[in-house]
Amino acid sequence: MFCFFARGWTKDRGTAAMLAALLALACAPAAPEAGRVDDAGDPLPAAATRSRIVSLNPATTEILFALGAGGRVVGRTRWDTWPPPARAVPDLGDGIRPSLEAIVGARPDLVVLYATGDNRDAALALRRAGIPVLSLRIDRLAEFERATLLLGDAVGEAARARQVVDSVRATLDRVRDATRGRERPTVFMLAWEAPLMTIGAGSFLSELVEVAGGRNVFADLGSPSPQVAFEEVLRRDPRYVLGAPETTGTLATSERWKALPAVREGRLLVMDTLLVGRPGVRLGEAAVSIARLLHPGILP
Repeated sequence: MFCFFARGWTKDRGTAAMLAALLALACAPAAPEAGRVDDAGDPLPAAATRSRIVSLNPATTEILFALGAGGRVVGRTRWDTWPPPARAVPDLGDGIRPSLEAIVGARPDLVVLYATGDNRDAALALRRAGIPVLSLRIDRLAEFERATLLLGDAVGEAARARQVVDSVRATLDRVRDATRGRERPTVFMLAWEAPLMTIGAGSFLSELVEVAGGRNVFADLGSPSPQVAFEEVLRRDPRYVLGAPETTGTLATSERWKALPAVREGRLLVMDTLLVGRPGVRLGEAAVSIARLLHPGILP
């Protein structure tokens, strides 16, 4: 396979030569798995024991460490800060429209991308360069399980991946059992204030609220993070407002938001966003934390 793409990425000839050489090292990948595709619709990379993995998605970085492959991760995004050992991995910048130069410089034998249209060109360029790519997007709980199993296959840790999935599922089931039969308070989840955005049924966060014994007042909206009207929030009159520390703090002092009884009466619940905000291996712990907010004392 002819792999000299580097000169198109930089005007410096010395850097281009280095990139071309690094690309050439990656030009003999194993054949992809036939008939199976990743979340971008591309063929899955073949199962293999990878030695140099670039993961540009905080959730997949967490999963790789849980699979015991953290020591093989040689690149991450600036947002990949958990588990703590991940902070020692070289920061390659952003995970959306990432730097191809930085990725190639890490000499990966697998790149894990966030599956979005903005990353399509990067995925195609890396594949043309002979570097295996796995594009994953986790919006729902079931997608976490699928992504974990695909990652396990891709890095030669299939058995460990099944253990991780089973462990997370067991914790989620424990929370469901603990909240079963209890009153299910209604919850409005504030994602963003201007424009006003909430969490809809397309997000794992809405699922976590259900697991934790609550009911998302905007679960009838299919989008993960739909924009809504303030008047509609007032009309649906949630029992609780669930949000990040910085946003709930702002609401508590807002005359506008005091029109909502949940705000006026102090029913503001603060999420641990570092725990709850990512669909990674701590989804079970995230459900526990929300259940403790909605049903104090229910779980140790």
